[in-house]
Amino acid sequence: MKYLALILMVFAGFTNNAVANVAPAPVEQVNSAMNMAQKRVRDAAVKISTGPGGHGSGSYIIYKDVHLIFTAQHVTDGPVGSVYHVFKDDEIKIATLLWSDAHADLAVLHLSEKFVTISPMKWDPQKHMAEVGSEITYSGYPSSHKLMTFAGTVAGYGDKRGVGKQIILNTYGWFGCSGAVVYTLSGEIVGILYGVDIEYYPDIQVQENMIWVVPIQRLKMDIILKPLCQRLGRGGLRACR
Repeated sequence: MKYLALILMVFAGFTNNAVANVAPAPVEQVNSAMNMAQKRVRDAAVKISTGPGGHGSGSYIIYKDVHLIFTAQHVTDGPVGSVYHVFKDDEIKIATLLWSDAHADLAVLHLSEKFVTISPMKWDPQKHMAEVGSEITYSGYPSSHKLMTFAGTVAGYGDKRGVGKQIILNTYGWFGCSGAVVYTLSGEIVGILYGVDIEYYPDIQVQENMIWVVPIQRLKMDIILKPLCQRLGRGGLRACR
C-alpha cells in the first residue's frame, strides 16, 4: 500500500534536559472552555526518561489500589523489571516496568510510591473501539517543548501486520509524544499513541497530523497485574482479589 510506514522507535523525543535538573513549573493559565476531563488528562500526563536527554510521554492511571504509568513499549524498551524515572514538573518518581508487548507497542509501569502533586486518571477503557468522528484529547511532551494538550478526532483505521486494526487520529503528534494516552472528552481511554505516518514518494515526508494509536482493547489488566499479584500475594492488593 502507498500509505506509508510508521515511525516507531524514533518517536521518543530527545532533549538536552537532564532528569535531575527539572525546574519548577510556572503557574498555568487554563481556559475555562477546557472541560473537566481534559484538565484531568493534562494533569495526569507525565514524562518518562529514556536515557541521557531522551524522553517519551505517558499517563498516570489508578486501577483500584494500584498506581500505574501507561506508555508505549518503545519508550520503555528494557526487560520487565527495568526501572525508569517518571516526572511531572519538579516531582520525580521511580517506576518499574511491569509488562510490555513489543509487537503491539504497549507498556505498563508500576509506581510503588504515588505522586503527591498530581492526581491519576481512573482506569476507564472504552468497551469498543472508538468510532470515526469521535472527539479525543491527549497531553504529551513533543520534542523539547513543555507539556502540551491536543484535540482531534478519530479519522479512520489502519492495519498493523500481526496486530490488527489500529486507530488513526487527525490531530498533531511529534517525537516525544510516544506513549501518551488518548482519551475521549468524557475521560474514557481510547488507546496509546505510538507513531506518525511517513510518505515514501516522492520524498520521505512526515505526516504529523496522521497519528497511529493502538486500541486500549488490546490491553488486559488481569494479565498485566499477574506478576505483581504473584509477588505480593492476593491479600496484599485489592486489585489482586
